Amino acid sequence: MARKPPPRRPSASQDKSPSRSRWEGKAKPDWLSRALARAGVFPLPEAEEAIRAGRVTVNGRVVSQPLAPVPEGAVLRVNGAEIPREVETRVLAFHKPADLLTSTVSQHRTGTVYEVLLPQLPDELSRYTWHAIGRLDRGTTGLLLFTNDEKLVAHATSPETHLPKRYVATVQGTADEEKIEPLRRGVMLEDGPTRPAKVKLRDEHTVEVVVTEGRHHQVKRMLGAVGLPVQALHREAVGGVELDVSEGTFRLLTPEEISQGLGYSGRS
Repeated sequence: MARKPPPRRPSASQDKSPSRSRWEGKAKPDWLSRALARAGVFPLPEAEEAIRAGRVTVNGRVVSQPLAPVPEGAVLRVNGAEIPREVETRVLAFHKPADLLTSTVSQHRTGTVYEVLLPQLPDELSRYTWHAIGRLDRGTTGLLLFTNDEKLVAHATSPETHLPKRYVATVQGTADEEKIEPLRRGVMLEDGPTRPAKVKLRDEHTVEVVVTEGRHHQVKRMLGAVGLPVQALHREAVGGVELDVSEGTFRLLTPEEISQGLGYSGRS
């Protein structure tokens, strides 16, 4: 008579309880170099240098690793001076010229908007790490916003925010009401239907388009879908913030423009 095989024992992986993240159920801490950059003490590369040089303490202890976690409420000091952790949200309105990439120097060494913007910043602004709020294509000109607050980037670029963006397109062919009417209802693109846009003619070769999405090349694809290929594209406004500086220059937004124009209530 065949012997029954012995009962199978649970594997080691079955015996163990599911592993828990160190920070599960807690607020995930910032890392040290980014905390200093967010506070406007140094740009990120300089923050990393200061940390490695032993100039930074966390709760009274020297920390030499830029990626060391900084728990909420920790006291940071640089050269003995305490650094405030809560920093005012700042936003820059920049007039992007054509032929510049909206990417960081680490992604593309040359030809980026940062090469034009950063050298202009006064000392009190140059210490922040600046994040572009959305992108403009290389050939697209106009309003590009930058902020030191990553939560504002998430707010402004979220599909749920519906922040309007106004573009002016120079198109090939002749634009008329019949051609642009489908854009007001929404058109089907290869990645799905668009939301209805506000569209009006400025002249037979110039179309104003207001969208509340931020899909890749969206305005160009929408106009192409109705037989109006785009020759040039310019962004005039984001939310309630209007472009009002000359090409290649910037200005600092007021707190009212951030709260009302961008609908942002601050860090939370």
